[in-house]
Amino acid sequence: MREKILRLLEGNAKLSAGEVAVLLGEDEKKVAEEIKAMEDEKVICGYHTMINWNLMPDEKADAIIEVKVAPQRGVGFDRIAERIWQYPEVEGIYLMSGSFDFAIFLQGRSMREVAMFVAEKLSTLDSILSTSTQFVLKKYKDNGVIMEKPEKDERMSIS
Repeated sequence: MREKILRLLEGNAKLSAGEVAVLLGEDEKKVAEEIKAMEDEKVICGYHTMINWNLMPDEKADAIIEVKVAPQRGVGFDRIAERIWQYPEVEGIYLMSGSFDFAIFLQGRSMREVAMFVAEKLSTLDSILSTSTQFVLKKYKDNGVIMEKPEKDERMSIS
């Protein structure tokens, strides 16, 4: 039942325990207790609203920053990750396999603000060996949600 509840809430975090219970054919009290238990266990870490910032007048700059680090003895990558996630600009940080160690997802008000974050905050940390920043130009799909429906071509084909 847990996975079914999680799938429903992942698709629509606004569902109440009662609505989830009806969709699953389960008892509302049992579903509410299960949701509460998953929140307490941090299986459910929060509830979010998906926003298409491209449709808002204020510009935002999303970036993915690849980071190579020198892991610290005894604590590996965890202490470095904790230091980085403390910055409010950081939306997400992931330990990666491959040619770099961390992928940092960051949102700023402008490309310049993101660049200044990298130059003044991130690259000054002792363990950082190198960074590579890519800016997101357009989001087509984010967290399973299509951000913009493609417009249909209304032209008639001539052959």
